[in-house]
Amino acid sequence: MARVGLVGLGKMGLPMSRHLLAHGFKVTGYDVASGAVRKAASMGVRIARSPAEVASKSELVVVVVGFESEVDAVMFGPRGVMRAARPGLIVAVSSTVAPAYMRDIAARTRKSGAVLLDAPLCRGEPAAEKGRLQIMVGGTRAAFAACLPVFQSYSDSIHLLGRLGAGQVGKMVNNLILWACISANAEGLKLGAALGVAAEPLRKALIESSARNWALDTWLEQRAMPWAEKDMSIVLKEADEVRLSLPLCGAVKEVIKGVKIERGLPMPRTKS
Repeated sequence: MARVGLVGLGKMGLPMSRHLLAHGFKVTGYDVASGAVRKAASMGVRIARSPAEVASKSELVVVVVGFESEVDAVMFGPRGVMRAARPGLIVAVSSTVAPAYMRDIAARTRKSGAVLLDAPLCRGEPAAEKGRLQIMVGGTRAAFAACLPVFQSYSDSIHLLGRLGAGQVGKMVNNLILWACISANAEGLKLGAALGVAAEPLRKALIESSARNWALDTWLEQRAMPWAEKDMSIVLKEADEVRLSLPLCGAVKEVIKGVKIERGLPMPRTKS
């Protein structure tokens, strides 16, 4: 596999493109933002005029957009990926979406002959820049094996978790635990401050203790956290589908809201 397409050339897709080019892949990209397109073109990405054109020039299309509605638009819109779908084409959805949504679009793409994977990305923008993303994948072993060299160009931790949708389940659980850690960190440091212990000395002590977690390690790195509400909405919706009570999720959602208010961060992004 030598020809890779990227739909979405933003904070994740752009560095992914750079790593793909560095590993010798021919990269075709598309984005609605002219600034992202200019940056990608300057690196050597071949710019397409539509997601359909990306698909027509690629053996694998990686979709890296923010919301399910955007995935729908780039996949099934008038100039979407599926307009150029054909047997042998692989489409990897690296957006974070609900597992149920992956099953839905699989049904809608089946007749085309294209193969679908879900391959959501973990570790965020700094890892994308360094080529050290983590990818949790759902789909067939054959499609996973075909895509593995591509994934290895921009990630150093890649796991096939099961059938289609399993990658999104993994990402959903990751996000639940991440936001729970952020919530616990915020309340713990707030409690320490209220009792007279400064936050930063306390944080430094905690990261050498059993309370250590990734969010605490990187606590001083300002995060816009635009996806918190979306992530928790996915968790709660999927839990409802299987009649599973997750009382912690509701509390986490409220604590994250408070953290964002305290940091002056924008609120919220919840569209599907």
